[in-house]
Amino acid sequence: MRLLLVEDDTMIGDAVREVLRAEGFAVDWVRDGAAADSVLGSETFDLVLLDLGLPRLDGVEVLRRLRARRNTTPVLIVTARDAVQDRIAGLDAGADDYVLKPYDLDELLARIRALIRRSHGQADSVREIHGLRLNPITHEALRLSPDGAAPTPIQLSAREWAVLEVLMARPGVVYSRAQIEDKLYGWKDEVSSNAVEVYIHGLRKKLGNAVIETVRGLGYTMPRDDTP
Repeated sequence: MRLLLVEDDTMIGDAVREVLRAEGFAVDWVRDGAAADSVLGSETFDLVLLDLGLPRLDGVEVLRRLRARRNTTPVLIVTARDAVQDRIAGLDAGADDYVLKPYDLDELLARIRALIRRSHGQADSVREIHGLRLNPITHEALRLSPDGAAPTPIQLSAREWAVLEVLMARPGVVYSRAQIEDKLYGWKDEVSSNAVEVYIHGLRKKLGNAVIETVRGLGYTMPRDDTP
């Protein structure tokens, strides 16, 4: 999942970015409101972490412009502004949630997961399909047993996990290689030309060829599970 961090404090930005990356998110970071507005007008993210007190353009105005473009990307405001009116202004401008600095990083991660889950129309963070269970909180991938025996852990690399999470989040949706790359990598990450193909190959070896389908000329999908 790809996040945009909008934060002008270098110390906070560095710390948050590293925590998010450690959790498997691809993170891009801008340090002022004008840069955020420009990026949000041209690129796609799964969630935006938005400070309010930004140079060049206030965070609330960034949010208003985002929503004026009919962009529904989840936005989590992360700010030191603790006045009730500031919170009201942010929420009324289109924010989905609000966290005050200083905040607990575990709570921040929980709120991020909740917003992404809601944006995908899911009530639960844990995903189950085709006999697989994926838990974004514990980072466990498990193969379920049809006879009720204990699930079997599946060892995945960080990138394999990220690809599987993207495909499991929206079964039946076809993702191009470029779309998957956008979910996996930030601006400064080096991407080899066949990286996605390598991860898909690795997943098929561990999960079976039928779990991920290739749609010729379009990309990859995890078929819907129509099992009653």
